Amino acid sequence: MREPLIMGIDTSCDDTGVAILRGRSDVLVNLISSQVEFHRPFGGVVPEIASRKHVEVIIQLIDEALNRAEVELEELDAIAVTYGPGLIGSLLVGLTVAKGIAYMKEIPLIGINHLEGHIFSVFLSFPELRFPFISLIVSGGHTELVVVKDIGVYELLGSTRDDAVGEAYDKVAKLLGLGYPGGPIIDKMARNGDPFAIKLSIPMFKGKTLDFSFSGIKSAVYYYTRDRDYRVEDVVASFQKTVVDFLVMRVKEAMEETGIRKVAIVGGVSANTALRHRIKEEGIEGYFPSFSYCTDNGAMIAEAGYYRFLRGEFSDLSIEGNPSLKLVE
Repeated sequence: MREPLIMGIDTSCDDTGVAILRGRSDVLVNLISSQVEFHRPFGGVVPEIASRKHVEVIIQLIDEALNRAEVELEELDAIAVTYGPGLIGSLLVGLTVAKGIAYMKEIPLIGINHLEGHIFSVFLSFPELRFPFISLIVSGGHTELVVVKDIGVYELLGSTRDDAVGEAYDKVAKLLGLGYPGGPIIDKMARNGDPFAIKLSIPMFKGKTLDFSFSGIKSAVYYYTRDRDYRVEDVVASFQKTVVDFLVMRVKEAMEETGIRKVAIVGGVSANTALRHRIKEEGIEGYFPSFSYCTDNGAMIAEAGYYRFLRGEFSDLSIEGNPSLKLVE
């Protein structure tokens, strides 16, 4: 029996992602069109520019994906597309194109939660991973700690109360005049700095919680650098150490609370080398996607779509974009 062919489309933010997956984890092609150069002058993503750029490249990207995979549209068994969360203008571009193809070619449509896509990205690198496991979702827009019990069965353990961790990286980089996006820049610069040079504190909460907060750490960097001379490498190294300490602390607490030892770290910040090193150093059974599947991409959406396809869980063509879609209601 032929393995199903699933096209995955992601336009949740500023990257246009199109991929074609055969079966469970055979990625035939995974194309990403980055918009970083268009948003860099503004120090962050401009929604109007993002949606316009998606419109400009998405058809070309789909054609290229089909050509590289040597697949015709009619051969696709389903189209999986992100319908939230994300920027509404960006989401609508991917959704509209996916709906049009699904209607024209009578191909099943599968709406995918972007966060579920990130969770399932780990299966592209570790198809042997089994439920249940803990997932730490860390990106520019999200920081969530989740128990993944089964497909679509999630328990939220904690989330950020303010900035997402990737957002904190971007804001600190902007504060220090380092450029955008901040995550890769800080990660690289921190290797030449002293992580113990500056004392930055992990936020304390009242009561028992696995929530996160990064605005205080960001503010501490601001006040430290405002009225004194400093070595920027030491500042970013100290900032990164504090953030990684916080993330790892919460992971260990979640493991203790749930008794689950397997942890999948996913999302754009999962590409951070310091975080990867600390998880390994702590002896945690951690699973990181390959670097190409950390940031937003179509392959992870196709992967999540594959599991929905097996269950016959398809979406109606009336599905709408939901910028505030939750993983756990």
